[in-house]
Amino acid sequence: MRANAEPAVLALDGGSSKTDAVLVAVDGTLLGRARVGPSNHQLVGVDGAMDALGAAIAAATADAGIDDPPFPLCPMGVYCLAGIDLPVDEEHLAPAIALRGWTGVDLLYNDTFAVSRAGSTSEWGIGVVCGSGMNCAGVGPDGATVRFPALAELSGDFAPGGSWLGVRALGLALRATDGRGPSTALSSLVPAHFDHPDAEAVLTAVYTGALPYGRLFELAQVLLDAAADGDLPSRQAADVLADEVATFACAAITRLGVSDTDVEVVLGGGIFDTGDTGFHARVAAGIHARAPRARLLRLAAPPVLGAGLLGLDAIDAEDDAKERLRAALTAG
Repeated sequence: MRANAEPAVLALDGGSSKTDAVLVAVDGTLLGRARVGPSNHQLVGVDGAMDALGAAIAAATADAGIDDPPFPLCPMGVYCLAGIDLPVDEEHLAPAIALRGWTGVDLLYNDTFAVSRAGSTSEWGIGVVCGSGMNCAGVGPDGATVRFPALAELSGDFAPGGSWLGVRALGLALRATDGRGPSTALSSLVPAHFDHPDAEAVLTAVYTGALPYGRLFELAQVLLDAAADGDLPSRQAADVLADEVATFACAAITRLGVSDTDVEVVLGGGIFDTGDTGFHARVAAGIHARAPRARLLRLAAPPVLGAGLLGLDAIDAEDDAKERLRAALTAG
């Protein structure tokens, strides 16, 4: 094991496409890390999620040089997992994790809390994730927490992330073609992206399964690029998503009672990689209308850092330990 240090925290960030795990010493030394496939129980089931977490833990312990790991592996386990949206999700996952005996204490969070903690400079703040989906979570200066179900239309989300925006791009292209909507550059950009002759051909490919429905997420950036180039229908759709991002953040700010503070709002997820300055400006304007002193931060670290920091917070580790872990996981 590196420097013969004992692991104090096992931290995992599990999502719909990958699961990251890190083993951390009490002084913040990164002992081992690994990445495996998805662990969102809404997609792979509870047993599949446990298998993925187990594989990630085994790989991280191997990376740490632990040949025959004892269990519990360490005193503190932090499991930041996509799909923990409602209390019933915790009721399903907590016993399954406890049964494995991986860690002495198991702390379960929605993965958005990992984004918030990874990007903030203190132990409190708000995180908004906008990738294929969207979610928000926050921690107040007094330790109070807020979160949202984030179950798309079922939970009242008007524009649930990049997948929604991608589907909207195809819809706008089709409406422009068949006369239901205004002219838009998407009529040519959408089929060109998939090397199809027109928007209806893209629709047919999705309908027949020749083109996986999930690939429509790729059109989110196509639409945002078109919006940046001045395409009005694209701009209007991008504005709807930007407003929803701001609405989530503002709701968390209000519920935590921090609208008069310099609360940090961490923005994570691929949609925020866009070069569409109009999108970023609208998000910022919407948040600052509720919290003028809010500081918007783009997440530059892997979310598993946040899970690790939550673990170090829980064991009252020194600030130097947290900075050591941050440096290790953001190097390069």
